[in-house]
Amino acid sequence: MNPRRKSRLKVVLSVLLGLSVAAGLTLYALSQNIDLFYTPSEIVNGKNDDPKQKPEVGQRIRVGGMVVEDTVKRDDKTLKVVFDLNDVGPSITVEYEGILPDLFREGQGIVAQGVLIEPTRLKATEVLAKHDENYMPPELGDKLKDQHKKSGVSEQDLKGESETDRKMKAEAEAEAQKANMQGETK
Repeated sequence: MNPRRKSRLKVVLSVLLGLSVAAGLTLYALSQNIDLFYTPSEIVNGKNDDPKQKPEVGQRIRVGGMVVEDTVKRDDKTLKVVFDLNDVGPSITVEYEGILPDLFREGQGIVAQGVLIEPTRLKATEVLAKHDENYMPPELGDKLKDQHKKSGVSEQDLKGESETDRKMKAEAEAEAQKANMQGETK
């Protein structure tokens, strides 16, 4: 092989080796900062009920679920709060020290981000409260109600109980009663 080609080949191979090392180090650094999302059931049982896919103690994760009623315990002297979180299955305990969001309350959906310190205990560094998708600021709600009144839409119509629905429901009930009466006479 020509010495010139050898030197070019060495340069190309060293550049490729350098790029692959840089890509590997970048991926390794990013993998240390990934916060995987779990539900309380997935933490206890593993993702897809596979015990091999449980998060490890010391792993940074995000957990989403509902705050269990009557489990919120606050420390009087500090901002430390301990509460249980669940979805449709088992619960986990969340420890958090700091100011909770205004929307945080029992029975409310939240997302907690932190480190798993025991198999079912999370030390949260951040707690985010989810709000209802149907939330509407009061001012906007009042304006919409005024607009609906002007256009002839009633409160019952807004709740999904239109006049047509009520008539159809009354007719169905009348037919059911008529069928019951006919069944009793036979």
